[in-house]
Amino acid sequence: MELQTIQVVVFIAFTAVIALATYLKCRGTRVEANSNKEYFLAGGGLSWVFVAGSITLTNLSTDQLVGMNGNQMALLAWWEFAAVAGLIILAKVFLPVYYRNNCTTTTELLEKRYNDHHIRATVSIMFLLGNIFIFLPAMLYGGSLFMQSMFGVDISIMVLATMFAVIGACYAVFGGLRAVAVSDTYSGIVLLGMGVLVVILALKAINFDFSGIPTERLTLIGNNTSPIPWHTLLTGMLFIQIFYWSTNQTITQRAMASPTLKEAQKGVFAAAGIRLLIVPPMIVLPGIVSYKLYGDIGDAAYGRIVGDVLPVWLSGAFAAAIAAAVLTSFNSVLNSSTALYVMDIHEKYFNAEPRVKILSGWVTAVFVIIALALVPLYQQAESIINTVQELYGLLSMPILSTFLVGLLFKNVEAKAMIIAMVSGVVLYGVLTGAIPGVFDEAPFHYIHAMAVTLAFSIIAALAVNSWAFGKKAAFTGLTPRVA
Repeated sequence: MELQTIQVVVFIAFTAVIALATYLKCRGTRVEANSNKEYFLAGGGLSWVFVAGSITLTNLSTDQLVGMNGNQMALLAWWEFAAVAGLIILAKVFLPVYYRNNCTTTTELLEKRYNDHHIRATVSIMFLLGNIFIFLPAMLYGGSLFMQSMFGVDISIMVLATMFAVIGACYAVFGGLRAVAVSDTYSGIVLLGMGVLVVILALKAINFDFSGIPTERLTLIGNNTSPIPWHTLLTGMLFIQIFYWSTNQTITQRAMASPTLKEAQKGVFAAAGIRLLIVPPMIVLPGIVSYKLYGDIGDAAYGRIVGDVLPVWLSGAFAAAIAAAVLTSFNSVLNSSTALYVMDIHEKYFNAEPRVKILSGWVTAVFVIIALALVPLYQQAESIINTVQELYGLLSMPILSTFLVGLLFKNVEAKAMIIAMVSGVVLYGVLTGAIPGVFDEAPFHYIHAMAVTLAFSIIAALAVNSWAFGKKAAFTGLTPRVA
């Protein structure tokens, strides 16, 4: 009990220091409570350091650390290697478009390209469905599971998830993006440092000896039954990364919050360097070591190895960093989800000039309640990360097709694109078995199904545009011109 007390005291102390540092950094900033740009884009005042820090920690949460280490194999490092390509595409291709079109949300670009606000709202609703029903509950469950397994406490997942949700919502509501990004960066420095230390201590625990670990857990070449078969790297993997890093509001919101395009690109390139050099060992090696020490224990692997290899006081500090990662990832998704609702739906259909901060508070509360209600469903998942990736395929490729058609073509009817998106969702559900009754088993790996869905959605949009609306799409190429 005394050891647990030390852990808890250190945990509270580190958490308080991060919160205080965030407050001191943000307190002198003039905040216009009802300004969308201030509340959702930090007034365009994020330097490249905070862009890099916020992008890194928004993504690097427990669904990554717990979920990827929970697979207990090296193969999952491909998600991080591929992410580097996604970040480079964001910096060089998509950011110039967003900045030149003066966008606050990624979906704002769609309204300008298609000259229709309904397609903006439709895509926002799809983003919101993914955030509320997939990402938010998965983050709460992953963070709660880590705390439970590392501390060995007899506190239910739901109680821990509720604590994360309430604190995370407070950050999102009262601080806006500026507070979120600053806390992300400070927490990220601690998390990356401690994560590297865990890797070193875990390897030391097995004397850097990987003997006895099955080859399939050490290889980077996946077979047909592995989570990432090698051939999926040639089809849907890159498109998943383009969607996540270049069109997903939660990520791009940070990059769009810099004073200049050049400053934003510096932050994105720095985040790419972190993902290439630091993150891959953190998300696979502790899980592989835990397989040798404890066997196949799934998503509990990371919390257990951290609790065993770190000294007591350091485990409390690391728990604080993980808690911060959960909170900042959670409140980042909350903040971006609120931005999508307020700007793309509420202001367009209900009230053009709402009291942003008050409205955001109510919207955030609703999103939190829904996410908490779904946490028990994720307790049944065999793997957090694989479940999240597969489920999000229902939305990600149809959404990406909308951006690609809007940027590569002109004279495309918005209604044709909406029809193609909905059709893409149905097709992916059929191909992966999410919609039962068509195939006895999924005919494609879900990453292959994503590539098929993307191609189908693009072709369907152009075909419906021509056949149903009598318009001929003109290929323009991807240029950062103003819509």
